[in-house]
Amino acid sequence: MKDRRIVVALGRNAFGETFPEQQKNVKKAAESIADLVELKYQIVITHSNGPQVGMIQTAMTEFSRLDSRYTVAPMSLCGAMSQGYIGYDLQNAIRTELLNRGIFKPVSTIITQVRVDPFAKAFQHPSKVIGRVMSKEEADAEEEKGNHVVQESGGYRRIIASPRPIEIYEIDAITALLDAGQLVIAAGGGGIPVMEQGTTLKGASAVIEKDYTAAKLADMIDASHLLILTSREQLTSDDGKTLGNLTVDEAIKLIDEGHFDPITTLPKVDAGVSFVSAEKGRTAIITKLEEAYQGIKERTGTIIK
Repeated sequence: MKDRRIVVALGRNAFGETFPEQQKNVKKAAESIADLVELKYQIVITHSNGPQVGMIQTAMTEFSRLDSRYTVAPMSLCGAMSQGYIGYDLQNAIRTELLNRGIFKPVSTIITQVRVDPFAKAFQHPSKVIGRVMSKEEADAEEEKGNHVVQESGGYRRIIASPRPIEIYEIDAITALLDAGQLVIAAGGGGIPVMEQGTTLKGASAVIEKDYTAAKLADMIDASHLLILTSREQLTSDDGKTLGNLTVDEAIKLIDEGHFDPITTLPKVDAGVSFVSAEKGRTAIITKLEEAYQGIKERTGTIIK
């Protein structure tokens, strides 16, 4: 285990939902990251792409409707686009913040592919809602293509699978950059989900839960810490109890008893448990973006050890 190596998972609150919001919010994220750099951690950052990947998918779908020469962009391509433009804003904001503190450290974004199981149950039970609101006729057309849709207030939306990550293909490049003293942004949005077909990697119509990929990434680089930054200083259970320090067994008990929201909170706790239980001496911390420094010092947050 690398004692000063950490994976930081940024939630959607670090970006906002529009281009101007993102450029403003990444400056706050950069400040928190720079605090960790000053503590001499080797850092890999992964991040949410929830609003962004849906925005890209919606835009490309509308473009294909306006011009018949173009096709709808597959989800894997939308994921790659989101990694690129979020990484661009984030790496520039971090670079600026570090230079303003007198620190020179290269920052690199890696377009990252993550293998998923084509036979995973998640493909039979899709759970991630994406894209624009559709009419009944448009929803029927999507279902004829083999896609899943769900009815919401105001219309219908597409819903896709969220399989678990199995392997990160660019892990050697990520590790090499870390060893060279660089700060790395990787596996954005949970990574681009791909399936192996011989020597070819084929994009999957899915979105991987980024917290599970963060745990997988932290395990594969042999990190000592997984820091999940969100909008709350500490998690609470469904009965309103604030959660501070937890053992793995205590966290598992809370999961088994159904104390966490399956969409927002459960993946964070489950990912933390997965990372910590894989090797002795590891720590997972879930806290507010602005409290990253206090979190890594274990002065605040939900801490799983």
